[in-house]
Formats: sequence, structure tokens, C-alpha cells
Amino acid sequence: MKKIFIITLLTIITLQIPAFAKQTAPQKANHIEYMNMSWWEKYNDKNLTNNLLKLYENNYDLKNAALKVKENEQAVKMQFANQLPALGLSGQLYRDMRSSMKQYGSMQIPSYAQYNYYLPITLNYEVDIWGTNRLKTRSVKQRLEIIKQAERATYISLTSDFAADYFNLVRADEFLKIQEELIKTQEKIVEKVKDKYDIGLCTINELLSEQRLLTIMNEEHNRHLKTRDTLVDTMKVYLSSSSGDITRSPYDTLTVMEGIPVEYSTAIVENRPDYLQEEANIKRIGFDVSAAKREFLPKFIIFGQIGLNAYHLDTLFNSVSQMFSAGILPSIDLFAGGRKIAMLKLKKFQYEEALNNYQKAILTGIKEMNTGLAEYKEACENYKESLNRLNLQNQTYSLAKDKQDIGSASDLDVLYAKEAYLMVKKDEVSNKINSLISTIGLYKAAGGVDLYKINENL
Repeated sequence: MKKIFIITLLTIITLQIPAFAKQTAPQKANHIEYMNMSWWEKYNDKNLTNNLLKLYENNYDLKNAALKVKENEQAVKMQFANQLPALGLSGQLYRDMRSSMKQYGSMQIPSYAQYNYYLPITLNYEVDIWGTNRLKTRSVKQRLEIIKQAERATYISLTSDFAADYFNLVRADEFLKIQEELIKTQEKIVEKVKDKYDIGLCTINELLSEQRLLTIMNEEHNRHLKTRDTLVDTMKVYLSSSSGDITRSPYDTLTVMEGIPVEYSTAIVENRPDYLQEEANIKRIGFDVSAAKREFLPKFIIFGQIGLNAYHLDTLFNSVSQMFSAGILPSIDLFAGGRKIAMLKLKKFQYEEALNNYQKAILTGIKEMNTGLAEYKEACENYKESLNRLNLQNQTYSLAKDKQDIGSASDLDVLYAKEAYLMVKKDEVSNKINSLISTIGLYKAAGGVDLYKINENL
């Protein structure tokens, strides 16, 4: 029996000594499936998909989102621990010095001093008769589900915003290219008009007008340059990199997304993270309400101690020093100042608030989806119209060059026609990029689901 006590005590002491924690590797994003790479591959842009993979590897927001999930997984384990017995060791060593103040009849206890060695193993366990602790654990699990959906929302938001910036960067590159060509054309126009002015074929106002237009084009070039540099710096933050350039494809290689369905069921909102978060939040608060109701019921705690209690160290492990006690402790609050009633009412109010947020999430999802569809349709139609206008302007430019070849049009006529063509070309570039970005907005509104397959899952 003595050996059993010694082994048990040494085991408990060993468990209570904290081990040195191992250094863990830095947390990485851990849900590549949330990137939905099969969708992004439909843009047929290797540079875009490669950059998105770098985003997955390096972005700090994605790493923090993964850490928040890990944190809440531990919170679930902590709450689940309340459903299990608690076993602990709290030893005491003290010297008791008593004066002769105790007396039993004619017998008086003289003054004394002695050591006391007390090594109990204590067990406490709340019998979860009403399931209160189980409800609290289920509530924390729903909170974990909310955090998981928040992580998914972070993926959808970051990838969508990065892809939109990527296409805006391609647009800025193409705008700079067109603007430089416009400036060269306008410089030639200024030279031609100046020659006309020098020989008296035009007024000074015509020359000044063309010169002012050149300055406006130079200012616009500076704005495009600023836009490009700002986008590059922003995307470097996404990629957690302060050096190097952002690899991107030329504008001419981009392809417009076609054949995306333009009619969806309202059930599409069920794919959205905010909808799933509100759904989980209703369940969470529902568990909290049930747990708050059961706090009014009595609690039953089983407790016990086993260990050693001796006044001399050499008798600590003798059988006479062994002690054991056990019992059950029922308890109920007869008066708590209205705290439990207030808590129950608070949770009920929170439940009503969660229901309202749930309904709002549905309406918000439908609104954003309809807005995304409207923007996508408009962008596609505008792109088609700008293509037609560009083709017409290109014909005008070609006719001007043909007329120049036969001597019925001047160099200025050709330069003006070219300048008009370049202006329309900018509209075509802008509308094409807007068409691509509108598909990203639609993807985001749909909860990060492949738009080509969305109706298959409804």
C-alpha cells in the first residue's frame, strides 16, 4: 500500500511540472481550397494565378485568420474540460505553534509546536445532470464555426481585392502606353499647327489650344503613373514583399469571361460566409439561452481527497498517515441579486438581435448579388459598344490615311484621326477591364463560388 501511495504522488507531481514548450514553426495559411484556384484559372492568366499562390503563402491576414481558428479550437478544448473531473495536488508543509488555551474539563492542553506534512490529491467533478456544461461547450463550438467562416470570408475578400487590383494594374500599364502614344501624336500636331501659324494659316488661339491640350495629356500621364505605382505598392503589401515588381500579363492577352449565367436563385446567399456566420450565431445564442435557464437549477459536485497527513517526516508514508475523504455537495443559489434573471433576459435579447441580423444578412446577400449582376451586365454591354465604336473609329483612321495617300487629306487630318482612335481605345481598355472586375464582384457577392457551376448546386 505504501508503494502505491508513493508512485501515485510522484506521478501527480510529475504531471504538475510544466515542460519546456517546443518552438513551433510560424503559422501558415492552411486552407488552399478557400482560394478556389479552379475559378481563377478560368481567367487564363498564369501571372494572376501565380500571384494568388504567393498571396496564399505570404499574406499576414491569411496567417492571422488561421491563428484565430487555432485559438478558438483551444477555447473549445478549455470549455470541454469543464465537463471532466479536475484532479490536483496541493501539498502543505507548516509548523504549528499553539499556546495552552485549549482545555477539556479538568484537562488542559499544554503549549506545543510541531510540523505538519500534508499531501492530498483532490478530486472535484460537477455532475452535469442538466447538461449545462454540454450546452456551453456546444455554444463555444458554434463560435468556432463563426471564426471559420470569418477565415473563409478573409480568403474571398483578399483574393477578390487582389485580383481587382491586378486587372487595374494591367489597365494602368495599357493607359500609360496609350497616353505616351497620344502625347507623341499631340506633339506632332503642335508642330504642324505651329508651322501653319508661322506662315499665317491659323490663329494664335488655335496654337495655344493645341499646346494646352498637350499639357493636359502630360498631366493625365502623370496620374496614370501615380496610379500604377500606387497599385504596385498596394499589391506588395498583399504579397508581404517590399522588393521586386509585380509580374503581370500584357493587356492584349486578357480574355473576357463569357457565358456566365445571369439568373440565380435567391438560395445563392446560403454560400456566403456572412449568412453562415449569422446562422451559427443563432445556434450559439440559442445554446446560451438554454444554459442560462438551467443556471436556476441546483448543482451537484462530487469531491474527494486521498493522500498523506503526518506530523513527522519519517512516518509520512506509513499506513497511519494515509487519509481519504469523499462526498457530494448539492448547492443552489437562493438569492443572487437578480443576476441570473438579468443574464437570461440578456441572452434572450441577444437571440432576437441575432434573428434580425440573420434576416438582414439574407437581404444584404440578395442586394449585393443583384447589384453584382447589374454591374456585370452593364460592363459587358459597354464593352461590346466600345468595341463597335473602336472599329468605327479605326475605319475613320484608315480612311484618313487612304485619303492622305491620294492627296485629299493633310498630315494634320491623319494625326487628328489617330488621336481620336487612341481616345476610343482607352474607352475600350477601360470597359474590358471593368468587365473582368465585374465578374470578380459577382464572385465575391456569391460567396466565392464558381459562377459557371452555381446553379448546379441549388
